[in-house]
Amino acid sequence: MTNKPYPLPHTKAWTSKEAARLMEPAAKAVRALVYRLISQAGKQGMTDSEIFAATARRISENTLRPRRVELWDDALIKDSGRTRKTRSGFQAIVWVVKS
Repeated sequence: MTNKPYPLPHTKAWTSKEAARLMEPAAKAVRALVYRLISQAGKQGMTDSEIFAATARRISENTLRPRRVELWDDALIKDSGRTRKTRSGFQAIVWVVKS
C-alpha cells in the first residue's frame, strides 16, 4: 500500500474530517478484511453489497465502502468489467483482486 493518510475524509466538512480521525485505528483492519473477502471470491469477485452481506451485516456499508475505495485507489483491486444486480435491482460493479 502507499503512504496515503488513511482514512481520507470524504469531504472537507469538519464532520467528515472528524469521522476519518475516529475511524483511523480500525481502518487498517477493515481494509484487510475487505481485501481478504474479495480475494477469497476469486474470479467471481464481489459487489459492495456482497461484501456487506459477507460480514453478516456487522460492519456498516458506510464503513466498508470507503475501505474498498482505498484498495481501489492503491490498485490492489480492480473493476472486473462485470456487474451484478443488487437486492434493489440496480447493477453494481464486481470487484476482483488485481493480478
